[in-house]
Amino acid sequence: MIRIDALTAGYDEPVVSDVSFGVERGELVAVLGPNGVGKSTLLRTVLGLQPPLSGLVTVAGDDVTALSRSEIATRLGYVPQSESGGLPSTVFETVLAGRKPHATWRPTEHDREVVGTVLSDLGLSDLAMRQLSELSGGQRQQVRLARALAQQPAGLVLDEPTSSLDLRHQLDVLERVRGLADEGVAALFALHDIDLALRFADRFVFLADGGVAAVGGEDVVTANLVERVYGVQATIATVDGRQIVVPE
Repeated sequence: MIRIDALTAGYDEPVVSDVSFGVERGELVAVLGPNGVGKSTLLRTVLGLQPPLSGLVTVAGDDVTALSRSEIATRLGYVPQSESGGLPSTVFETVLAGRKPHATWRPTEHDREVVGTVLSDLGLSDLAMRQLSELSGGQRQQVRLARALAQQPAGLVLDEPTSSLDLRHQLDVLERVRGLADEGVAALFALHDIDLALRFADRFVFLADGGVAAVGGEDVVTANLVERVYGVQATIATVDGRQIVVPE
């Protein structure tokens, strides 16, 4: 679904170089690494929000640089870390904007039904008529996820989707994304929390020193890798059948 081949991403200068991996439908892939290593830059390049310096990104077989914004939006939903304030709008109106790639000149009853279902699924129905500006940071992040889901995309790209969320809502959001992947969505997300990534993701892409430190399943997550990427000595332990990272 999403294919990244020998990608170098950045602005005037490369931020991350020679990145290659794919995300298939039904798969949840986590991009991990310290602040400033290029996680957000990589995701923005995958979304076509900035052109690659070199290499190729394809979505459903098409070069992302050859697709219009609307065409990309029908294939990939995007959840950013944060957004600057825009025009005053309710939660319902904000999520309804996710239907724009599918809509004609005005929303249909089907568009409104999709929004209602997404709000219900995420437990946001009671907030539907609230102004976005009245919500907490965590609630606004959930609304961004709802807007992306309203696009009904084949793929999701999420940049720190648990930012500003308390622990319960972090788990709620990632369980929802995990469920979407299990239903056939290709999901790619950047995260700071290795343990949350280990709990939910199928594969991991670790970025460090301007490139890829490791790509693979949980077997690539070793004490040596954690020290190389984060500069922290740690033990990899198993609790209830799941790996966790315990800093020393």
